[in-house]
Amino acid sequence: MVFPFYISKRFTFSRKDSKFFSFISVISIIGIALGVATLIIALSILKGFEKTITNKIIDFDSHIKLTSLIKTLPDYHTQLPRIESLLGNNLLEINPYASSLAIITSKRGTEGINIIGVMPQDRMRGIKENITSGKIMIDKGESILIGKKLADKIYAKTGDKVTLFTLNNDKIPSAENMPNVKNFVISGIFESGMAEYDDAYAYISLKDAQSLLKMGDNVNGYDIRVKDITKIDSLTDLLREKLRYPYRSASIYELHKNIFTWIDLQKKPIPIVLGLIIIVAVFNIIGTLLMMVLEKTSAIGILKSLGASRSQVTGIFLFQGIVLAIAGIILGNVIGYLIMEIQLRYNIITLPSSVYFMSTVPIYLSATIFGGVSLLTLLLCIMASIIPSYIASRIKAVSTIRFN
Repeated sequence: MVFPFYISKRFTFSRKDSKFFSFISVISIIGIALGVATLIIALSILKGFEKTITNKIIDFDSHIKLTSLIKTLPDYHTQLPRIESLLGNNLLEINPYASSLAIITSKRGTEGINIIGVMPQDRMRGIKENITSGKIMIDKGESILIGKKLADKIYAKTGDKVTLFTLNNDKIPSAENMPNVKNFVISGIFESGMAEYDDAYAYISLKDAQSLLKMGDNVNGYDIRVKDITKIDSLTDLLREKLRYPYRSASIYELHKNIFTWIDLQKKPIPIVLGLIIIVAVFNIIGTLLMMVLEKTSAIGILKSLGASRSQVTGIFLFQGIVLAIAGIILGNVIGYLIMEIQLRYNIITLPSSVYFMSTVPIYLSATIFGGVSLLTLLLCIMASIIPSYIASRIKAVSTIRFN
């Protein structure tokens, strides 16, 4: 066993020589562990928020939305090839849709909603994962899929009949201009955890929407997904340049700017939190090693009188700092993982979906976060160990032996 490592291990974990110092070592390890666990949990929750919100918005929306500056866009059968050719190999999929504000009524309630008509195979992947009751059967015709909050408001469940009312020609209903009316059966209820969607969105087939809104083969827009999300902004600009009036292109970041701005704001305190945790870890290491230097002054003098070099004395305390850091990092990783696993399994902490866009605390377990925090902490602890190690190496053997 390497000499400095052997001595540092005896200094750190020796109970016979110094029970007090062993206790201080444990406190130092716990301090580092709590700092590491806190940072891992904070970063994992922040990343979880970002990914969950982004994924849910994309599931219920798209990367790029191509809409109309007038009432509708021309026959999608003839327009799709043109848009596809502009996007080329960057295109993952493009889905036409028809949408409108409407009133939905059941036997026991009435609410205002946003109906969206889609092709059955389009935009249903994310919704499928959030179905809490019934099935997606809008391809059968005259079937509707609604959010759980909306279902609770109108006291409806799967299998119930509801009626949709929309304006005819965007004019106030009158004897000469009756509203568009159509009956539907609730085939399924979804719960995304985001109040914006669960409260006001309902899905029907594209054909049913076109029939209800009396728009023929026209559509209100296209939902576009691309293969590389880093190209969303550039492709949005391309569509703006190539597709003139009445087309309007907007990226997901523009459509939901408030949400993504909120996410960015959540990242602002992270450097402050990281800095405070680093300071705590550094002071833990420096304080512990300095106390050891003071307590082991005579032992250092004896080691130097027996021939230990300055580099070996430095190595003793440097090894000790590394041992404390590694022990604290491992313990911190375990604590952080256990806390997050408990939250993921039992959902102990809940959130108001109207404020946070979701009802549970999202956690993203990533080896990158665990590894990055651990490596950064280790490097900082090693740097913090240099100061006490250097002080210990400068102690003169003759002075310490004479003093004792």
